[in-house]
Amino acid sequence: MNWDQIEGKWKQLKGSAKERWGKLTDDELDTRDGKRDQLAGQLQEKYGITREQAEAEIDQWRTAHAERTAADDRRIA
Repeated sequence: MNWDQIEGKWKQLKGSAKERWGKLTDDELDTRDGKRDQLAGQLQEKYGITREQAEAEIDQWRTAHAERTAADDRRIA
């Protein structure tokens, strides 16, 4: 799943983001609207991590979500 797809499905995916990064509020996730750079900045601020660490966290979340989606698709097929 690429980031354009995530932005397009942000309303469905923000619950998963909330589970991963519990320090982010619903309002903060709503205002990010799936924008990767804004999410990375918020992670830096809330978790006291570097930009590189925030980007790595986001990549891990995106990859895990893509793998879950692919597994779900295989079960349905």
